[in-house]
Amino acid sequence: MSAVRLSDLLMRDVDSDPMITGVTADSRKVSSGHLFVALPGTAADGRAFIPQALTQGAAAVLAPQDTPDGLAPLLVRSGDVRRAYALAARGFYGAQPATCVAVTGTNGKTSVAAFCRQIWAALGRKSASMGTLGVVAQSGAVTEALTQPGLTSPDAADAARLMATLAEGGVTHLALEASSHGIDQRRLDGVTLKAAAFTNLTQDHLDYHGDMEAYREAKLRLFETLLPRGRTAVLNADSDAYSTFASASIMSGLGVMAVGERGRDLSLIERRAVPEGQRLVLDVRGARHEVSLPLAGAFQASNALVAAGLCIAAGEEPGAVLAAMERITGAAGRLQRIEGGTRGGEAYVDYAHTPDGLETVLKALRPHATGRLIVVFGAGGDRDRGKRPLMGEIAGRLADIAIVTDDNPRSEDPEAIRAEVRTGCPFALEIGDRRAAIREAIGMMRDGDVVVVAGKGHEQGQIVAGVTHPFDDATEVAEALRLNA
Repeated sequence: MSAVRLSDLLMRDVDSDPMITGVTADSRKVSSGHLFVALPGTAADGRAFIPQALTQGAAAVLAPQDTPDGLAPLLVRSGDVRRAYALAARGFYGAQPATCVAVTGTNGKTSVAAFCRQIWAALGRKSASMGTLGVVAQSGAVTEALTQPGLTSPDAADAARLMATLAEGGVTHLALEASSHGIDQRRLDGVTLKAAAFTNLTQDHLDYHGDMEAYREAKLRLFETLLPRGRTAVLNADSDAYSTFASASIMSGLGVMAVGERGRDLSLIERRAVPEGQRLVLDVRGARHEVSLPLAGAFQASNALVAAGLCIAAGEEPGAVLAAMERITGAAGRLQRIEGGTRGGEAYVDYAHTPDGLETVLKALRPHATGRLIVVFGAGGDRDRGKRPLMGEIAGRLADIAIVTDDNPRSEDPEAIRAEVRTGCPFALEIGDRRAAIREAIGMMRDGDVVVVAGKGHEQGQIVAGVTHPFDDATEVAEALRLNA
């Protein structure tokens, strides 16, 4: 990447105007000529790392407005340093796919982004998705993982660099997951969006946001600030928060595309479960369509409609989009069916780690269980404690057998977490070792039963006492099925 004048990156006059060779908020990545951005954080203040950045050759430092003089020879202050960082990163890396869309919501973001990528690929576009599963590029039926799974919304400079790489590689269409953290921390402020979508809003991340109002406000910022006027907000009309997001979108000068059973633009008239997935009857602006969706569950139908709406809002022809829906596959760890059972039962892995997510998955799988519905689940440590008993209550009410186990305890006592979960389901089985819990559930499985292991989905590790141990739910379920064959 060629060097860029500091004034051009910051779009303002500066006392000294060096050529900048890189932009980062990670002092460990600074080298000669870099702009180091000293971001305030919950665990550490980036200003403490200014001396290290200067030692490594930083040409300038961008910092919050209240930063004292004398910390760097060339110090530039900003009233919104995170937004300034995102815009500087965009200015440095420049290119991004011509068509970018974003989706926010408590649940469904990963599936919607993956579905958009697949729909576009089926329509002949070179496409990509960016989010929890990393960056995945697709051309036709060929997919390529460009990064490993990680943060839902990458650091602003990482996102800008990855988008430039995608654009240079010929990707024209990109779907991004927009987490509440990512929106609040301005990580996506440098992205030019053609459309944005909202799936749902239920309790999550209150450890970060504090309350539901702040959590909702973070997500609303995608529509109130990041999506340019005149563009389209694709909103799940079946969400209780629909009217709030619709009002905010209209007030921000956006068009609204309402999708779902109560949607007026992309309306689900009928849904019928079939062995290969489900058949949908849709009304698209007055035209009736039938779609064979190769995915199970009402929530996957909802996610698919949001994805279809995003693709249409970004310029695709509705009929072609709906035809492409018949070829999509589920995202890894999202109601992922694990092959290998010989007893007649079915086993699934899902990322559901919130009360609403767990309830949605259990209700989706209930019609497929002619026998018992068995769930293995837990709750993460160092995260919103209020959802633990709620998840326990949901599992105890909706499953025939609930097994409480460890999720990612992180720094907390695993036994204490399980105890909080079990206040909502006192009669649940408790097996702390996740591998043992999975094997116990699969060992119980009989003809007609459905087992779902919830909470970790695609994750490849389990964090215990600050140490990440290799662990993959899909692999463990497959091994348990093999042992019980």
